[in-house]
Amino acid sequence: MQTNQLTQSAAREAVERLYRAFSTQDVALLRQAVTPDWQYVPEPPGQKPGPDQMIPIFEDLATALPDMRIEILDMLMQEDRVGIRAEVSGTQSGPLLGIAATKKPIRFAIHSFHELRDGLVSKTWHLEDWLSVFRQLDALPPKVNPPV
Repeated sequence: MQTNQLTQSAAREAVERLYRAFSTQDVALLRQAVTPDWQYVPEPPGQKPGPDQMIPIFEDLATALPDMRIEILDMLMQEDRVGIRAEVSGTQSGPLLGIAATKKPIRFAIHSFHELRDGLVSKTWHLEDWLSVFRQLDALPPKVNPPV
């Protein structure tokens, strides 16, 4: 039982480090949390696996949600997989997905599954509740708005 608890503790630490990197938009910390060949599914368009694929996303988040916070609400673990239910919060202080800054606070759910290898996250499947964000901002990204 002691070995299993250490494994769970290591898994929790790895995943919490990943979310701290996202909250602070810290690529150096992300490199400590994930494997060099980390897969982020679905991957950003035109990016290759690995932590550096997040550099442009972190830059956008630092402008859009500079006070972003991620709170892990539930964490389920089985073997080398971790399931997360979390909430993101922050103030939209810059453009977000093409929506001009509103200065409005937002909160939205995220759900992720992570695969671990050698104490690091090797693969992440993620889903964010963007519809909730659009409702809170009372706006849609320009590419989603129907032509008038």
